[in-house]
Formats: sequence, structure tokens, C-alpha cells
Amino acid sequence: MWDLHTRTAHRRDRAPPGARAARACRNPDLDDGKSLPLHRLLRHRAGDRSRGADDRVTFDYHEPRTLDDAVQLLARYGEDAHLLAGGTATVLLLRQGLLRPGHVVALRAIPELGGVRRTADGGLRIGATATHRQVERSGDAYAYSPALVEAFASVATIRIRNQATVGGNLAHADPAQDPPPILAALGGAVTVRSSRGERSLPVEDLAVDHFTTSLAHDEVITNIILPALASGTRAIYLKFLPKTADDYATVSVAASLRLAQNGTIADVRLVLGAVGPTPLRLHAVEDAMRGRPPDRVGDALAMIPEQVEPLDDVRGSAAYKREMARIWTARAVARLAA
Repeated sequence: MWDLHTRTAHRRDRAPPGARAARACRNPDLDDGKSLPLHRLLRHRAGDRSRGADDRVTFDYHEPRTLDDAVQLLARYGEDAHLLAGGTATVLLLRQGLLRPGHVVALRAIPELGGVRRTADGGLRIGATATHRQVERSGDAYAYSPALVEAFASVATIRIRNQATVGGNLAHADPAQDPPPILAALGGAVTVRSSRGERSLPVEDLAVDHFTTSLAHDEVITNIILPALASGTRAIYLKFLPKTADDYATVSVAASLRLAQNGTIADVRLVLGAVGPTPLRLHAVEDAMRGRPPDRVGDALAMIPEQVEPLDDVRGSAAYKREMARIWTARAVARLAA
């Protein structure tokens, strides 16, 4: 079974922001360009939808060539359809018996859903089927924000990053994943499409609970739009790995910060991961920090432990995670203000 909890050896407290991101763009030596053969595996399981003697789940496999065709399939089959992007989460759920779709609609053959590129206004568009590795190695993504590349470079192994997609990551809604906090901290918005039309929502509003999103069953993520950053905006992504580099983080934090000419905080966005059922935007803390010098926000940061909802687990007690959320957010703010 593929282990989706694998993490690469990135400790967020060693190199300065962007250093590993630059290396990731320049040195693909360890990348053989291969991904996991998950689509082939799923095709082999498609066919007769009756339950076999080996208790496998079977389904009808569809691979539309256009977004319109994909939307029509979702409208036709309703809740009996499941979208497939990279397949890293889907295959795991199928093997565990947690997913039993009648129809699998694969998105990888739809060109308009891919790509990573700058927008005309200086923002960044990430296609839903762009892989984590494509974002990690994208010159446009690095030029937009080194912290964005840094976050994607910290996801799992190279082969997982070659397979897993950005849209699939967001739709899976795992609260401990790396991309959602940095996408939210940079002001990202998710574009979704259905037979009823198109809508956009903030990345931070997509997940509503553990592994649950606000998407309707017939909606498909088409892209993530990151807005142009105001001059002087800096961003960072940090995570604390208490045991080994291939474990989930105890806490992760993404932050963006812009200082006014007088040195006070003009704008700030703080997003925590792994300490609640969804990535958590710290609105109240941000409001308390604006207009103040970065070294005078201790009382605002002291609000953090009461705003997170961590669980006791092998990575630490809930009380420990609350305090670590405060400490690592303070560390992120200090580095951005330095």
C-alpha cells in the first residue's frame, strides 16, 4: 500500500526561506521523472461493477477530453461518480474499502486543467491537475513566491509529488497537508465548475471538516488563482516535525507579511495546519497585529492557543500543540520581519 503520510527530509528551522526552494528548482538530480502507475491500476480494476470473490470494488472508468464532458459526466452520474486526478488518495481509499464509486471520472486528459503560469496582473494560476512537482519546479511559481515552492517541495516523496495534483490535494481536505496553508496565506482562491456554472471561493473556505469540503458532488476544481502580491510582501512556510522527516507535522504555519514605511505591520495573513479539522486562518490575531511593530505583537500571538482545536495523538498532546502553534507562528513572523 502506498504510504501517503511520507514526508521528505525538510526541517523548517535550518535554511533561510527560499534556499531549499531554489535548490529544488535547480537540482532535479534525484528525480527520475517517474510517478506512480495509479491510473493504470485503476483501469485494470474497472469493468464489471458486481462484487467479485476477492471483494474488490469495480466501477466504470471514464476519461473525458474536455472540461465540458467531465462536467456532463458528473451531472449524469451524480453521487455515484468520483473524480480522479493524481490518484494517490483515491487508490488508498479504494484499497481500504472507504470508497466505492460506480463511476470514476479521470481528469488527466483535459489540457485546460493543467499548467502553472503567471497571470496578466502579476498573480499566478495553478491548474487543478498540475502536480506538486510541477509547482515545485516552476520558475513562474518561484518568481511569484519562493515560499510557495518551498511548501510544495516539502510534500512526501518525489514520486508522490510527480503524481499528486494540487486540485486533488485540496479536494482530499487532509488538515495536515502542506499546500493549503501557504495557498491560503497568499490569498489563493479556488475556481470550481459544474453544470450550473462557475464559482470561486477562498482556499481557506474549501475544507469544512476532516476530509470534507464545501464542494457539491457535481463540482470540479479547475484552478487555483493567487493574486498579485503588494510590493514588499514576504511569505514563509514552516513546519515542526517532532519525530522523523517522513511524519506528519505536529504544526505547520504559513504567513505573509508586509511592513509599512514606518516599520509597522501594514498587512498580515496567518494560516495554521495540522492543529484542527481544517487549515485555520487566524483572523483575530491578524487584526490585533496590524498597525503595530512586529516586535510588539506578543499579546496578539498569545491568543493563538485558544483558537486552535488540536487532538491528542502520537505527535503530541493537544496542550503541547496549542503552545507549539504559538511558538511557530511567532517564529514565522520574526523571520518575515527580519
